Amino acid sequence: MASPWRLDGKVALVTGSTRGIGWSTAELLAEQGATVIINGLSNPDLVADRARELTDRFGGEAFGLPYDVADSKQVQQAFQAIFKQHKRLDILVNNAGVLSDAFLGMIPDETIEQVLAVNTRSVLLHLQQASRLMRRAKSGSIVNLTSIIGRVGNEGQTVYGASKAAVIGATLSAAKELAPSNIRVNAVAPGFIDTEMTRSLPPDKYDERMAGIKMGRIGTPQEVAGAILFLASDLSSYVTGQVVGVDGGMLV
Repeated sequence: MASPWRLDGKVALVTGSTRGIGWSTAELLAEQGATVIINGLSNPDLVADRARELTDRFGGEAFGLPYDVADSKQVQQAFQAIFKQHKRLDILVNNAGVLSDAFLGMIPDETIEQVLAVNTRSVLLHLQQASRLMRRAKSGSIVNLTSIIGRVGNEGQTVYGASKAAVIGATLSAAKELAPSNIRVNAVAPGFIDTEMTRSLPPDKYDERMAGIKMGRIGTPQEVAGAILFLASDLSSYVTGQVVGVDGGMLV
């Protein structure tokens, strides 16, 4: 009997998947048998290298698809390429995101536009395209990456918090709309995770965040990826419209 964790025969797109949580997710999905599509924008060579690495390590298929997740035309073209190559999409992980902190009254217009474009607009664009492909098969799982900041807020992160709170709203609405087509839509809300982004924090800010974690340690990208795998797999076949916190007890 096949394990419900296994994703054999399934095609998965993970946006922003050359590093951090996105890369850990791509690794785990590939390990479980999925055909994984790697996405990135700033370094097309790295996108291709990551896809080759997955193929070499896990023996399945992996492909690189470099495009701007916030550009509607490029997103449409990416999904056309996915349909031409695979004729289906079973799993979408909306992971791509940016963080740019600034206090109110000092936030440049460009920051607002960039953060909302990458963190929110990209999710809406991918929900649109993925729903069309998944409806053809009357099945699919979409996992959106939000953040604990989108749930509780944080000073200096008004724009980021707004962008991630919007992802929660989109998740809940899309879950209701797509459930009749057997398409599940959930969100994962990471807390303080050990990534390049958190490592660049000033020591006082780092210690402040650590002090709020009930489990007393920082989380890993692999632990976030584990929650995403659960929501992508058949183990969560009756789960939709949920926001799963992976935060070590920061909200307890």
